[in-house]
Amino acid sequence: MAQPPRMIPGGGPRPGGPPQINMNQMAGPRPGGGGPPPPGPSSNPYAQRQNYAADPQTARNQAMRSTTALIGPGNDSTASLNQYPSMGNDFGAASKQPYPAWTNDKEVPLSMEEIEDICLDLQQKFGFQRENMRNIFDFLMQLLDSRASRMSASQALLTVHADYIGGQHANYRKWYFAAQLDLDDAVGRVNNPGIPAAGAKGGSKGGPKNVKLTAAIDRWRHAMNAMNPYDRLRQVALFLLCWGEAANVRFVPETLCFIFKCADDYYRSPECQNAVDPVPEGLYLNTVIKPLYKYMRDQGYEVIDGKHVRREKDHYQIIGYDDINQLFWYPEGIARIRLVDRTRLVDIPPAQRFMKFSRIDWGKAFFKTYYEKRSYRQLLIHFNRIWVIHIAMYYFFTSYNSQNIYKTYMNENPTPAMIWSVTALGGAVATLIELGATISEFTVVPTNWNNASHLTRRFLFLLIVLALTGGPTVWIVGIDAGRTLNSIPLIIGVVQFFLSAAVTALFGFIPSGRMFGDRVSGKSRKYLASQTFTASYPAMDRDARTASFMLWILIFGCKFTESYFFLTLSFKNPILVMVGMRVQNCTDKIFGTILCSNQAAFTLTLMYIMDLSLFFLDTFLWYVIWNTVFSVGHSFALGLSIWTPWYEVYTRLPKRIYAKILATGELDTRYKPKVLVSQVWNAIVISMYREHLLSIEHVQKLLYHQVQGPDGRRTLRAPPFFTSQRDKAFKGKFVPQGSEAERRISFFAQSLTTAMPDPVPVANMPTFTVLTPHYSEKILLSLREIIREEDQNTRVTLLEYLKQLHPVEWDNFVRDTKILAEEDAEAEPGASASASAAEKDHTSSKADDLPFYFIGFKSSSPEYTLRTRIWASLRAQTLYRTISGMMNYSKAIKLLYRVENPEMVQAAHGDTLALEQELERMARRKFKFVVSMQRYSKFNKEEVENAEFLLRAYPDLQIAYLDEEPAKEKNGETRIFSALIDGHSEMDATTGKRKPKFRIELPGNPILGDGKSDNQNHAIVFYRGEFLQVIDANQDNYLEECIKIRNVLGEFEIYSQSGQNPYTQWGAREFAKAPVAILGAREYIFSENIGILGDIAAGKEQTFGTLSARALAWVGGKLHYGHPDFMNATFLNTRGGISKAQKGLHLNEDIFAGMTTFGRGGRIKHSEYYQCGKGRDLGFGTILNFQTKIGTGMGEQMLSREYYYLGSQLPIDRFLTFYYGHPGFHINNILVIKSVQIFIIVLLYLGTLNKELRICKYNSAGNLIGGQSGCYNLVPVFDWIRRSIVSIFMVFFIAFLPLFLQELTERGTGSALLRLAKHFLSLSPIFEVFSTQIYTNSILSNLTFGGARYIATGRGFATTRISFAILYSRFAGPSIYMGMRILLMLLYVTMALWLPHLIYFWVSVMALCIAPFMFNPHQFSIADFIIDYREFLRWMSRGNTRTHANAWVGYCRLSRTQITGYKKKRLGHPSEKLSGDMPRAPFSTIILSEWILPILKALLFIIAYMFVKSFPTQSTASPLIRLAVVALGPTVWNAVVLIVLFVISVVFGPALNSMCVKFPAIQATIAHGLALFGMIAFFEFLWFLELWDASHAVLGLIAIVAVQRAVQRILISLCPREFKHDETNHAWWSGKWTGRGLGGYAVSQPFREFIVKLVELQLWTGDILLGHFLLLILTPVMLLPFADQIHATIWLRPSKQIRAPLYSFKQKRQRRNIVIKYGFIYILFQAGFVALIALPAMFRNMITLNCSICQQI
Repeated sequence: MAQPPRMIPGGGPRPGGPPQINMNQMAGPRPGGGGPPPPGPSSNPYAQRQNYAADPQTARNQAMRSTTALIGPGNDSTASLNQYPSMGNDFGAASKQPYPAWTNDKEVPLSMEEIEDICLDLQQKFGFQRENMRNIFDFLMQLLDSRASRMSASQALLTVHADYIGGQHANYRKWYFAAQLDLDDAVGRVNNPGIPAAGAKGGSKGGPKNVKLTAAIDRWRHAMNAMNPYDRLRQVALFLLCWGEAANVRFVPETLCFIFKCADDYYRSPECQNAVDPVPEGLYLNTVIKPLYKYMRDQGYEVIDGKHVRREKDHYQIIGYDDINQLFWYPEGIARIRLVDRTRLVDIPPAQRFMKFSRIDWGKAFFKTYYEKRSYRQLLIHFNRIWVIHIAMYYFFTSYNSQNIYKTYMNENPTPAMIWSVTALGGAVATLIELGATISEFTVVPTNWNNASHLTRRFLFLLIVLALTGGPTVWIVGIDAGRTLNSIPLIIGVVQFFLSAAVTALFGFIPSGRMFGDRVSGKSRKYLASQTFTASYPAMDRDARTASFMLWILIFGCKFTESYFFLTLSFKNPILVMVGMRVQNCTDKIFGTILCSNQAAFTLTLMYIMDLSLFFLDTFLWYVIWNTVFSVGHSFALGLSIWTPWYEVYTRLPKRIYAKILATGELDTRYKPKVLVSQVWNAIVISMYREHLLSIEHVQKLLYHQVQGPDGRRTLRAPPFFTSQRDKAFKGKFVPQGSEAERRISFFAQSLTTAMPDPVPVANMPTFTVLTPHYSEKILLSLREIIREEDQNTRVTLLEYLKQLHPVEWDNFVRDTKILAEEDAEAEPGASASASAAEKDHTSSKADDLPFYFIGFKSSSPEYTLRTRIWASLRAQTLYRTISGMMNYSKAIKLLYRVENPEMVQAAHGDTLALEQELERMARRKFKFVVSMQRYSKFNKEEVENAEFLLRAYPDLQIAYLDEEPAKEKNGETRIFSALIDGHSEMDATTGKRKPKFRIELPGNPILGDGKSDNQNHAIVFYRGEFLQVIDANQDNYLEECIKIRNVLGEFEIYSQSGQNPYTQWGAREFAKAPVAILGAREYIFSENIGILGDIAAGKEQTFGTLSARALAWVGGKLHYGHPDFMNATFLNTRGGISKAQKGLHLNEDIFAGMTTFGRGGRIKHSEYYQCGKGRDLGFGTILNFQTKIGTGMGEQMLSREYYYLGSQLPIDRFLTFYYGHPGFHINNILVIKSVQIFIIVLLYLGTLNKELRICKYNSAGNLIGGQSGCYNLVPVFDWIRRSIVSIFMVFFIAFLPLFLQELTERGTGSALLRLAKHFLSLSPIFEVFSTQIYTNSILSNLTFGGARYIATGRGFATTRISFAILYSRFAGPSIYMGMRILLMLLYVTMALWLPHLIYFWVSVMALCIAPFMFNPHQFSIADFIIDYREFLRWMSRGNTRTHANAWVGYCRLSRTQITGYKKKRLGHPSEKLSGDMPRAPFSTIILSEWILPILKALLFIIAYMFVKSFPTQSTASPLIRLAVVALGPTVWNAVVLIVLFVISVVFGPALNSMCVKFPAIQATIAHGLALFGMIAFFEFLWFLELWDASHAVLGLIAIVAVQRAVQRILISLCPREFKHDETNHAWWSGKWTGRGLGGYAVSQPFREFIVKLVELQLWTGDILLGHFLLLILTPVMLLPFADQIHATIWLRPSKQIRAPLYSFKQKRQRRNIVIKYGFIYILFQAGFVALIALPAMFRNMITLNCSICQQI
């Protein structure tokens, strides 16, 4: 066996390794376990360039002639491929020029020095910061160099100018015409130097103004064509300089266009040209950007005590980025801009406007252009077509089958005319929906801004349509009612029906924005801005559009067919038997027969609502089915399926590498393909070896080897891997079976079977940048984090857990480490050769090796500990993993450059250093990696060390960060800078920090939003090249994926770009096609093997990110979802950036960039053959945190103007794709949960009928059994129930179909079945139900109350057991409370109406209650269970004497603050914080959500309860009074207790507090104990009053709970705002109200606190009882043998189970005492609760109470 390669510090290999392979040249070491050793000063080839520009100002006097002075150190670039250096001592000399593709072009339009002069000139004329100018010069030169590497320099400049300024797709040109600036002749003629000449040529000079748009566009094109290169470059440079310093103004692209236009006009003015002295540096920042920035900031923040605090404003009250931007869309908006002296800016000559910016009064210019009001009306406005299609069609279907609801005047069956006419009301329903949407639209669109006219016209038209579609029915059914015997009513009814059908189709298909003023394709200039910026949808090719229409025809064809025959016809018979059913022989003491006789009518109404919700759910079911079929079918077309002969994928892999990865068109035929392919393949294999995925034995079987040929010449032997694939035992022979190496090789081989763009030579490829935002994510794991348990609840160290998850990789790592340790021991001085030989012969004892296998090292020297840290960090979700993965791009570029240029290798003549430098320069020129470390300047010591390690391991890594500088004046604002450093930046001896290469001052703190988008935006100026890849800080990449980068960038369709002038003719085919703006890519969730929850998260990403994205991209519905998408940087950055940033509203910031791109004409594609690694949340809580963030973010999206534009303007097929691919998923989740709730209520009402009425019985033949007079026929209703339950079950179950089919096509049948079985056995359906509720709750809560915020999702491992109290407090509000209420209803339904189908509901509803505990590690460990119980009791009881961070009272207070809000006025209490203010809910919201809805729900259950008590067999007492007594009795009891205790605390409190510190706690204990007693007593009273009838008692309890909830919510809504501290709670129990910082509130606060305590006592009793009930449910599982071990298999396989925790004797004794003590208390409590329910029922005959009052109630 060959000697394995030595490993460098950190786990990477040292040079040397398998024979015939130069590892140093294969792929460069990924610190795959490591990293190169930190370079010393002498090893840095760029050290000599680091001294320049230490003081940037010194370069001013040198006229900017030195490029190094401009771009700073460490920015070398390399030569063009076509310019090979001479093969002598001058090797590589030509490539040492910084921008070779530009500077080496002999016909370059402008030299680098001339471009420097332009930048300097602009800086001096406009007062740009010098640092900004240096940065933009480098930015511009690298952009031109990137373009010039694949076209001539002249064409490069021309296309750059076309992209930024004047081309067909340039945003500036589009804005210029949208804002109608061409209509101002003065502006239009002098806008560009070429325009006067063009005008003269056209003969229009002095003639009448040509105001036609086409003529204006033609003038523009001629002007652009007539410009010289100097002016073109000056315009681009000026635009970039304006952009580079714009900070948050970059989020408003048309504002930036306006600024640029004013600057450009000013530049050509005599005033500017004649100026001698340069303007002061910083003029642009201070006079243009800072006033705009301050306006933006002050909209959302105010200054309190010198700190900026979030204002209590919702989105509709804030003039946000979009409102500011839209001012510049219209000439009327620009005309609003006035100076402080009230002069309009447009009245000033264009050339003078720029210098007036300092005097503009921005506060008077801006206004709201769209009101993002928090209302469900938004759903009606955006998605009105969805409601029309569903509700109107449901009405058509159902009304036709509900003919017995209406009768003729003779009470006979309806006539045909009546049937036609009533069915035709579907058109009126559609019209009413449109009317509602139109009225709602008036509330979100300012009626003074280009909108009122078409809305008013639409409203009047809809009123006429309503009269036409609904009016005839009034006459036919209401007035005539069958009296007219001729055919006139029938003719009218038929005409009405077909008119209604046409109206429904019209409103269902035509976007509302295209009615009465077509904002999408109208010819009026009035709509040009709207068309340009919101409806420039990229055209789809014919095949894709056909597929789009076919998809929706199939979906709705199947949906309507299935819905009619399965849902509607099954509902026909229940309607038939229930219409007109009146319950006999029932009465109520107060209401008589009014309510009870109509119980069937109430039930039927609820059944109609239920059937409608199922009608909606069916559509999503068919969407999932057909979308999956289309996606899978498309994957076959793309060649992605595994169902091709599997061995061919591998045997043809070498040929595919040569054909698809290498730029073979440029290669000399002298070089055999095998030689070139071998270098690529060996590099991939060795990179996996360096990452410890492969052992040396596997490596030998996978590598190409040089062997002796028969003729004596050395030849390459292909690895057996490529030739032995027919051997079915190959898996495990070449790579470890089921390993990461197998997955990566399989995907790589499979991906090359697909079609992909041909690569261009490396020197011709475009430059691109990877951008990663970082806030506080873990950079590198510390040794403490790896080898110590996180806390007492963690049973395992992180290293142990990782060893169990990656055993093969750990073994490889340990073997390498041992070899390295042996070699180091041999190299120690004093070790004799004989001793070494003796040691080698001596077999090391296993005991000596234990430290290696246990912690990965034996010596504690940093070299070894760092290796272990890196090994663990590369298997966790760390920034180091991301960076080491993404830096594979650099290695891939070097590899490809060397492989494709063998002449260059020969020219080096063995000078490996020169060759390596040449490769480095090329990699540095083509690839940049910027990490935006927002907090870098505030890092702690450990973070600084880790960041410095990154810079030393990867010197080309660039870190952008925010640097702060104290204000120059007293009370001034801190100066904030955007700075950039890399590994080449020299250290500052005074500060010990690296000197920034660029340091650009910002107008203020750029973080005004939720953080991530602002973090990206401040660093965006440091990207280089033409494309961006956005990557999160928990991703990974692999060498074999990185070598596809040229193919991936080819998807932007730039390699075959035309050499024509884009200005010679408009609409040329090469330039007319919409540009590709975003390219989506697949993600592999590398956390999928870490427990079932990791697998579920991976499955969701696999289906959405791959299967759904494939179909969405095909039919034109894909948007941008962030990582790891590639972006056309020029397109995005001229349109507002790569994400949006208004706080709260743009919480899901990435998708807004996608919607903006889509609406502004950019194409969005998806790549199937490239993937990145991605980590996902692994714990139950963190996964649901992520889902909460997504859900609340979706709630915010539904308020946004982007949804308004897409919903009201997209054509029907693209609208449906957008809806069901994005908000439809979440709305479907809401409907699923709501349908379950509605259905349970329907079952409850049917249960009351079934329980109290005599139901007709049928024999097996379906015939009525005789002798059943007076029976009620509900059998058809029971059949309908069964069908409905099947429908709901199918909707849940279908969620697993996409994952199954995706797995089936990519990994085979066995893998698909295994994964599906694993999901079901691991209780995945329970998690799915629970997560659906979390989505639903987060969206509805956000739409009602707001409060969306960024949630930092956890990225650790789910090894920590979370206590019952924490889980309960986290999930009670979102799910457990609702689940328990439904469980009560289901209990009644089961007792009153048993069906086997109800078992499904029991499972689903139990999931809402117990899912958090089922997925909690070691939940069923008996000792931990009892310790949890102890903690739960303590959590419930503490916090009344002193504030406790984890107490029930704090949880309760926090949960009500979304209603009450926090007090605005600060009273100086230390526990208060400035941030996190929550405003009081609006009054309208409180009325609807806290008053009306709870009262309606209570009435529903009150009616049901009154019905069962309305029969003669029941007592004559009033059920309403009974409910009132039992429901309100505990409240009255609690009020009395509180008043008594309040008097005691006020009178005796001051004295008793000094005597007994725990007096407040005693008071609270008494109150809570009496409240619990009162609650139980009143329940027992109900139990007695119901004479131990369980079903009636349960129904009564349901109604009582509903009444109490309504009362509690009304009381809380009446309370004023909450303090942020706990002093009022302490004051109540202690009686001490003074000296607590309450100020004047000390007088009024006791009254408020009384109401709060009244509610709190009831909530506390509910929580204590509910907590015990949940524990009781979990107890039987806990008592099963080996329950904990079986449960633990959800996280690890049985063979990999973690050891039990080790405790000291003291800890064991303490735990044993706690278990005994609290185990006894637990058993006592539970036995007591069970006894209170069971014993009275058991001894019911012996319990008799003569109670006259009881007889009355």
